[in-house]
Amino acid sequence: MIASYYHSLQLFAKTVIFVYNPITMKRYAIGIDLGGTKILIALVNKETGEVLASVKKKTKKDKGPKNIIRKMIEGIEELMEETSVEKSEISSIGIGAAGQVDRDNGILIGAPNLDCYDLPIKDLIFEYFQIPVYLGNDVEIAAMGEMKFGAGQGCDDFVCVFVGTGVGSAIVKNGQIVRGATGTAGEIGHIIVDLNGRPCACGAHGCLEAYASRSAIEKRIEGALRKGRTSVILEYLESGKSITSGMIRKSIEREDELVKSCVDEASEYLSGGIASIINFINPKLVVLGGGLVEAVDYFYERTIKKARAKSLPVPAQKIEFSKAKLGDFSGVIGAAFLEERK
Repeated sequence: MIASYYHSLQLFAKTVIFVYNPITMKRYAIGIDLGGTKILIALVNKETGEVLASVKKKTKKDKGPKNIIRKMIEGIEELMEETSVEKSEISSIGIGAAGQVDRDNGILIGAPNLDCYDLPIKDLIFEYFQIPVYLGNDVEIAAMGEMKFGAGQGCDDFVCVFVGTGVGSAIVKNGQIVRGATGTAGEIGHIIVDLNGRPCACGAHGCLEAYASRSAIEKRIEGALRKGRTSVILEYLESGKSITSGMIRKSIEREDELVKSCVDEASEYLSGGIASIINFINPKLVVLGGGLVEAVDYFYERTIKKARAKSLPVPAQKIEFSKAKLGDFSGVIGAAFLEERK
């Protein structure tokens, strides 16, 4: 299986063999954040957490295992061409994927938003580059990045919640990622908020992700527009293009009723999910990130206010909230340190 993937990928990109020398001091790592709409690939200085260079690839319209692996290989090659860092200085390639992962074997078990199942990412990328490869969940790596260099610095008890194509979370307890019995702890996007609710990409119905993600907001807006509702967001939309977090922000700034109502609904559901986390896990801090949180202050402020109001009184008084401080780079920085969590 691995061989067939590898040979098909040779049609898309040139063969590159990097020599891995475990004796050489390696200050750098490649971090990859594999999300539902994009792949962000970065070269990270492991001593400082600095991103030296990055490459972004869109994934929304090019899903499926062969396309995903091809784009990662192309992105890594582009990154290596842009930087003067020697290949022998790169200690590892860390990948955080939006889905359920088998960390030990480096397999992406299931990523509905990417249409990838049982994909042996670790072996495929290692076979191509001959650099050690480590795999984790996308919000797990974001939490690791925030813990080392961002909003979670100095706090060993917090939860990260990231809102984008889906809704994901990661739990940090005593300075360690809580992975659970099967390695899938933190799937807040798939807690059930409506037993007979909307279909989710995971195959279930009524998941939080189907109500609170940017994708859910996009579907609600598009559905309303098809029914004849008007919105200033039409001024920003281009044919064949998706609704972005930036478009949502601009529409809210212009007090657009339709967009605001769809964002309010998503915030209502997300705040309920976060309140459930606060009541159940009782963390010191909740860190919110992802494209929607970064771009739309209204969504962030409303969500944390509602989450505090819906929580039990004692934890509600103590809980702290913060936006992710590393922005788009939370994931790639965390992924660069996955080898430390093997």
